Amino acid sequence: MLYAAHFAASTPSEATEKRLAMTVFPSRRACIAVCLLGLSAIANAQAPAWPTRPLHIVVGFPAGSSPDITARTLAEPLSRALGQPVIVDNKVGAGGNIAAEFVARATDRHTIGLMINGNMTIAKMINPKLGYDPLKDFAPISLIGISPLVLTAPVGAPGADARAFLQAAKDAGDRWSYGSPGVGTVGHVGMELLKRRIHIDPVHVPYPGYPQIANAMIGGELQLSMLPPTLAAAQARAGKVRAIGVTARTRSTLVPEMPSLAEAGVDDFNLEIWNAVAAPASMPKPVVAKLSALFSEIVRSPDMRAKLFQQGWTAVGSSEEGLANRIRSDAAAMGEVIRSARITVD
Repeated sequence: MLYAAHFAASTPSEATEKRLAMTVFPSRRACIAVCLLGLSAIANAQAPAWPTRPLHIVVGFPAGSSPDITARTLAEPLSRALGQPVIVDNKVGAGGNIAAEFVARATDRHTIGLMINGNMTIAKMINPKLGYDPLKDFAPISLIGISPLVLTAPVGAPGADARAFLQAAKDAGDRWSYGSPGVGTVGHVGMELLKRRIHIDPVHVPYPGYPQIANAMIGGELQLSMLPPTLAAAQARAGKVRAIGVTARTRSTLVPEMPSLAEAGVDDFNLEIWNAVAAPASMPKPVVAKLSALFSEIVRSPDMRAKLFQQGWTAVGSSEEGLANRIRSDAAAMGEVIRSARITVD
């Protein structure tokens, strides 16, 4: 009897069984949710941290060049933020396209590039055989710095002011020539854009770089060029060249003493060179987002703003989307000029 009573007390009723089931065993949906949360926690715990080794910033120009100096300036604070060394690798050639293609093809998740706008906007337009597509093969990270160019002429150029000089340029037709750092560069395409805007027709002469252009202008070999503001200002202050106007709607804080082309009557003309950081399109999105936030924070710091200003850049530090929008808008504007002027790489 004692055994029977004990057995009866240990056997729950049907209602009790239902209550126990609801208490001990939650609904199937709740069970699945709990399981997924557990698996997610395990996955996050097992996911490797990033970066796990040194990060490489690839630059397409030699040591001491503007992109190289900018990359090395950014490397130190980025290394502190990531807790890993940041190494600048120079892969020189083809106007930066060799380095750009290297970055586009990288799969190690620890390679990014310090790019100039030519590589990220117009390179493919002037050379369809290029080994990468700027609009498809990169994950934009952040716009670093921007700068206008300065329309520059020899000291003895005709015209008492900028308006008179531009009129003389119209009258000269193709008897004048202008220099650029090479076919398809911003200095080349930008001058072609200006030619169409103000109806001048100087002949293009490519040079290896801006220093060679400045020397040719000082020597009387060229009548026009668009030079970076730091170089133009140094030569103008030394009395070796004449600054006609900054390629912007307003004066630039980089060279506030120089008038804008708008002041010479060239309305709504805005041409800038810029540099930016990009990753291969294969880079995981969380990594790209992390780098974008870090670069934006670093570039906007007072210390970095001052350093970039000394290098001839106005600091930006954009989001991923901000850089992507700039690439698309510049590619559209430059593409129109490239097609109409039939600019191609031979």
